[in-house]
Amino acid sequence: MKLKPEELKEFLDEKYQLYNNPKFIESDPILVPHRFTKKEDIEIAAFFAATLAWGQRPTIIRNAIKIMETMDNAPYDYILNSNKKDWKVFSTFVHRTFNGVDAAYFMQSLQHIYKEKGGFEKAFYHAKDMREGLIQFRKVFLGKHLAGRTAKHISDVSKNASAKRLNMFLRWMVRNDKRGVDFGIWKTISPSILYCPLDLHSGRVARKLGLLKRTQDDWKAVDELTQNLRKLDAKDPIKYDFALFGLGVFEKF
Repeated sequence: MKLKPEELKEFLDEKYQLYNNPKFIESDPILVPHRFTKKEDIEIAAFFAATLAWGQRPTIIRNAIKIMETMDNAPYDYILNSNKKDWKVFSTFVHRTFNGVDAAYFMQSLQHIYKEKGGFEKAFYHAKDMREGLIQFRKVFLGKHLAGRTAKHISDVSKNASAKRLNMFLRWMVRNDKRGVDFGIWKTISPSILYCPLDLHSGRVARKLGLLKRTQDDWKAVDELTQNLRKLDAKDPIKYDFALFGLGVFEKF
């Protein structure tokens, strides 16, 4: 599909308006953090929902809600006040390759981030380049021992991983367009430096529209796609994630 730059922007702006709509929340993992109102509860619920976001969306939502229920639907309070003995309750949890060992490590790391690092947002903070912010977060989250098997659940962009789930989580936390979908509760990170979440659907659409030439869904592709989206909107390029994903999932574009 060949469109002139101005036609492409008009087309994607129209789809962004269509799919950046609260009515789509109920079928999306972002439903889980929308069950909460406290900033820290939203962050934690969003992080687990994003981490589990591969596979069938109803299963993702169901399992993320299960984790929240195990934390008594008060995730921040649970993180601050629980210990290794409490985390054994997750021993039977399984979502694809994410299991109880991983859940317990996540609890420990989040507790460290909130108690010792000044909160979730500071663990990601980078003023100019979110790629560096992702690298920094991975080091903070995994610690010196790299968490054994759990390390694979925190993408390593320095090794060319696409980091789809982390980029999606950051979109939820940072973008603030008051449309009722993304939360915009993180104020120190500019939406202009975010990178577009890239998956099978958005990648296919992006290639059809000429926004992406690279055939592999890796960090180089994420960077290429995001640079092209910044040409359409330098201040808020990742808003087009709504358009790309919606076209792919709902319109089979």
